[in-house]
Amino acid sequence: MSGRTGGGLLVAGTTSDAGKSVVTAGICRWLARKGVRVAPFKAQNMSLNSYVTLDGAEIGRAQAMQAAAARVEPSALMNPVLLKPGSDRTSQVVLLGKAVGEMSARGYFGRHTDGRPRQGRREDLLETVVGCLEELRRTHDAVICEGAGSPAEINLRRSDIVNMGLARACRLPVVVVGDIDRGGVFASLFGTTALLAPEDQALLAGYLVNKFRGDVSLLEPGLEMLRGMTGRPTLGVLPFQHGLGIDEEDGLRVSLRGTVGESAVAPPHGADVLRVSVLRVPLMSNFTDVDALAAEPGVVVRFCDSAEELADADLVVVPGTRGTVRALEWLRARGLAGALARRAAEGRPVLGICGGYQLLGERIEDDVESRAGLVDGLGLLPVRVRFAPGKTLARPHGRALGEAVEGYEIHHGVAEVLGGDGFLHGDGGEPLDGCRVGTVWGTHWHGSLESDGFRRAFLRRVAADAGRAFEPAPDTRFAALREQQLDRLGDLIEEHADTGALLRLIEKGVPEGLPFVPPGAP
Repeated sequence: MSGRTGGGLLVAGTTSDAGKSVVTAGICRWLARKGVRVAPFKAQNMSLNSYVTLDGAEIGRAQAMQAAAARVEPSALMNPVLLKPGSDRTSQVVLLGKAVGEMSARGYFGRHTDGRPRQGRREDLLETVVGCLEELRRTHDAVICEGAGSPAEINLRRSDIVNMGLARACRLPVVVVGDIDRGGVFASLFGTTALLAPEDQALLAGYLVNKFRGDVSLLEPGLEMLRGMTGRPTLGVLPFQHGLGIDEEDGLRVSLRGTVGESAVAPPHGADVLRVSVLRVPLMSNFTDVDALAAEPGVVVRFCDSAEELADADLVVVPGTRGTVRALEWLRARGLAGALARRAAEGRPVLGICGGYQLLGERIEDDVESRAGLVDGLGLLPVRVRFAPGKTLARPHGRALGEAVEGYEIHHGVAEVLGGDGFLHGDGGEPLDGCRVGTVWGTHWHGSLESDGFRRAFLRRVAADAGRAFEPAPDTRFAALREQQLDRLGDLIEEHADTGALLRLIEKGVPEGLPFVPPGAP
């Protein structure tokens, strides 16, 4: 590809978790390696994993990772609408990087109480997301867009701004990804096509089969039959790969795959392994904080939800959550609150991050998130938290345990630290964040464990407190490991997709004469 084209492509999927995020990131990395100025885009994301840009905007973490794959700085333009679920029915709406309020699904998708569509909201949001996409296309050679869920959700098509609604508004060619590992990929690809209106089908240019295991030649007859039935080619068969480590999340279900769930644990650098248990709190957010721990040789990370599973843990991590008070109730109901208190009394390490930090404190005053008012915390740290209407969004940096550390903050809770050690300091020694009492640590900073020196120093302290002969490897570089993962995604596209066909779609747009597959949506 040469010169500026402002081209685009929409990567849709037959289902959530079909591989849209992986494919989008892979295409971005493949193009970036070719010298193409490429950017990712997701008009509307529903996720509890988010990130803060340099200018203080909140976006989906998957889009931040895709920006890293594209070798560009993440921007609110790349994810103009972010929905952060607070329950099965409500979400916080983040528009252009800033929270604008809570909304029910019915209210967001524009329905009256009798089910009739409400006009206005969809048009306003579509205008916003189209404007963001066009701005990215003016400054980049190509923009690779990721859809959400499935484009064939016929009950939501009228309000769609992220799948075919966006594709039709911007005349984007669409490639649909199907997950063959869960079975039924041919029915899924055909059915997705056949449930689209004729105007939408006219934009669907081909398919990608994802997570294939085995001999591709055995699949080829089916691919030819699919082409015969739909008039559309399959542009690649991507093999199943463990531990790709890319955040992909649509809705409330959290996929704990990636680095933690699939990668093998490397042998320890020292004599002992270190066992880390992460509490699977309700509405868990930014669980990617523990990816850096899982990347350490000899560190075993597991997610758990019972007190018994904490018995042999050397470190317990209480992660972030979109429902701090709800998480407190969950901990108490499961006996985990008592288990954490016993750990603290015995001098066994505990780390709370963001919402996890807040619930370790003495009390929480919440008239914003849960509206529960004044609630007793676990009392393990001398911290009192008050939820503010505005959200703290920042990219702080400082020092801790003698090492440089940086992170990002996304929280409504404001902590008043009444004692202990505020262990995160500025370069001049001034306290910035956090609290530590004995072996209990808490911080609002997400991503701090990605700072290699701090992570190693923290793990040495944890190992000493836990009585483990564990020693962190001196050469683990988390940023380099993440780059390797992104290169693996680029290789996946370059080696197993029809890159010539993808380039033609990005450069030239939608092919003419794509056939209609009945019955189509009304």
